[in-house]
Amino acid sequence: MRSLFHLAYHVTDLDQARRFYGEVLGCEEGRSTQSWVDFDFFGHQISLHLGTPFATSRTGKVGDHLVPMPHLGVILPLDAWLALAARLEKAGIAFEIPPVIRFEGEPGEQRTMFFRDPSGNPIEIKGFKDFDGVFAR
Repeated sequence: MRSLFHLAYHVTDLDQARRFYGEVLGCEEGRSTQSWVDFDFFGHQISLHLGTPFATSRTGKVGDHLVPMPHLGVILPLDAWLALAARLEKAGIAFEIPPVIRFEGEPGEQRTMFFRDPSGNPIEIKGFKDFDGVFAR
């Protein structure tokens, strides 16, 4: 069975969101109205609605980092992650946590990067050489 997640959250400006998610991240825009827009977020559906973004704080202790909580994210194959990291760096995105290897040499070794959308919503993108490592202990 194949399933997709759907996540809806607030942004402060739909035009900024369209530029960021569409042009910077490369997500395809779906349906929209004057108060929300859908995107194909790496194969999953996000719905961005006008409103006040959720509050976040750096309370998630992961490895050596305190990460913004809550946050949204996606796991990509390593080659796609590397390409996206280069694209974000070229676009001048300010990283909360710059592209880094986490848990190196351990089960679950991964690449990760954290950044925020123009409304301040934190996003984590992980990259794995092998998706079998996603749930490795």
